[in-house]
Amino acid sequence: MTDTPDSPDTLDASDTPDSSASPGAPGDSKDASPARRPGGRTARIRAQVLDAVRTELGAHGYEGLSVEGVAARAGVHRTTVYRRWQDVGGLLADVLDAAGEDDWQPTDTGSLHGDLTALNDEIQASLTSGPPVVTGLIAASFRSEQAARAQRELWEDRYARCEAIAERAVARGELAPDTDARRLLVTATAPLYHHLVLLRADPDPRMPEQAAATAVLAARAGAFARPEPGGDDPT
Repeated sequence: MTDTPDSPDTLDASDTPDSSASPGAPGDSKDASPARRPGGRTARIRAQVLDAVRTELGAHGYEGLSVEGVAARAGVHRTTVYRRWQDVGGLLADVLDAAGEDDWQPTDTGSLHGDLTALNDEIQASLTSGPPVVTGLIAASFRSEQAARAQRELWEDRYARCEAIAERAVARGELAPDTDARRLLVTATAPLYHHLVLLRADPDPRMPEQAAATAVLAARAGAFARPEPGGDDPT
């Protein structure tokens, strides 16, 4: 996922902070330094705004998220936000796009059970940490088509990266080569989302390991084997 950068020339005098903005926000006297890279200010404004979106979403939820609130918290003029992101949907989409720009990879513990447990531990931590930004973004994707599209792209990216877990297990001889990595991953992680997002239940410290163990047993029994060409899917 890639960001479409603004031209630095579009960041004009209207990028100065609102009167309610915090000191040192984008647009202050330090921005006039001739030594600053032409694209540096654009990247810094994006970082400020996306941090503000996450904070506002965690504090107020999707219903309380607004361009004006984000602009005030970021310390930039609201016209800057409207010009680049248009609306709340555009802001949320860029937050999700930014999440896909990292270099995260699933932990290699040396075993399939350990790798899936570590993945589930990360999922549980992200879904229960405060403020609840992840669950807020999931909820927002049902209200904004831009956010929904960006979230689908993020999920595809994360699942593609996590397929390394199955590939390592095949190389170690823990899984058959015909194992469908996506189905394995969905089965291993789904209980966390069901428990924490759908049921809104309290986190269970045993669930990451138990869900991983169940998926491993199913995989070893051939539950995720890809069907033979022209054959019937065993599931």
